[in-house]
Amino acid sequence: MARAARSGSRADTALVSTCALLALLATVLPHPIRDAIASNLRRTVVAPLLALQERAERARTAFAERGAVAARIDSLALRNAELGQLADENARLRGLLSLGRQLQWGFVPAEALHGQGIGDEHVLVLTMGERAGVRPRSAVVAPDGLVGQVTTVDPGTSLAILWTHPDFRASAMAADGTVFGIVRPHVGDDAERSLLELRGVAFRNALKPGTLITTSGLGGVFPRGIPIGFVLSEVKTSEAWSRTYLMRPAVYPPDVSNVMILSPQRVSGGTLDEVWGNVARADSAARRAAAAGDSLALLRAAADAHRQRQMDSLRAVLGVPAAPDSAAPDSARGPGAAGGARTTGVDSARRSATPARRDSAVRRP
Repeated sequence: MARAARSGSRADTALVSTCALLALLATVLPHPIRDAIASNLRRTVVAPLLALQERAERARTAFAERGAVAARIDSLALRNAELGQLADENARLRGLLSLGRQLQWGFVPAEALHGQGIGDEHVLVLTMGERAGVRPRSAVVAPDGLVGQVTTVDPGTSLAILWTHPDFRASAMAADGTVFGIVRPHVGDDAERSLLELRGVAFRNALKPGTLITTSGLGGVFPRGIPIGFVLSEVKTSEAWSRTYLMRPAVYPPDVSNVMILSPQRVSGGTLDEVWGNVARADSAARRAAAAGDSLALLRAAADAHRQRQMDSLRAVLGVPAAPDSAAPDSARGPGAAGGARTTGVDSARRSATPARRDSAVRRP
């Protein structure tokens, strides 16, 4: 054991001495020789250690950036959610602008605030009041149809009941004016509390599912032509001389954030049969225009890419080297520059190929 220990210590001493001697020798060598030796050592002996150091550095960097990457992902998710909300708000505001253009006069735009207390789910607080011309019993409408009715007016604000309120009633008719009745909120299970009822329809009149129901203008509260909802199905009741229909509302209260309050002069000024039809057509036209613009942009990009591939194939066939900016799209270069580059390349290819064809024609017997 003692001999083995002494031999081990001698070997360690010899190794240390050899390393010290090599280090001293490396300090006095010229720089080119030292660089060559270091390069050889990095490629051979020290290569595994360098690989371990690289992996450790990558792991340390990834661990350090983990929090930053998670924060960026959370920011992107939040931004995506905000973009969806902004798109919905933009659609609502666009609908309000279209409704204002169709009404032209006799309305007051207002923001609708939802209450949080018990019983406030049927009431809206409107940010316009008596000073803006709002009067009690004024109709409250949205781009999709009827929202409710103003009940209380203060100088700066007003209160309106929604169509979900138990006291809400509206004289209604089918869109073609052949069937009349009274609309009221439907009292049923939780799944049916967001529906309406059309009562008092004459038994001889039958409505098909999907029929649009609008205000009839009778009673002097709501002008004729405001959409209320769509017929879903008939409800069996004990009334023998009338029919009752279940309706899907045109406007859902949780979606209401901005409304229009109609003035009494606008109510008595005539029917609104064409207003909401024009609003729907204008919104559809705007959506089609936006979709057409996106489609045109995609088609133009595809055409530019196809044209670039054709020019690259032609250059490859003729043996003409590609221009330095051939990888850039035509939109990045000017129209004249792009067209000039393509014309110059083709013309040079034709000029280079024409003498060869003439020489071959002369050499033929």
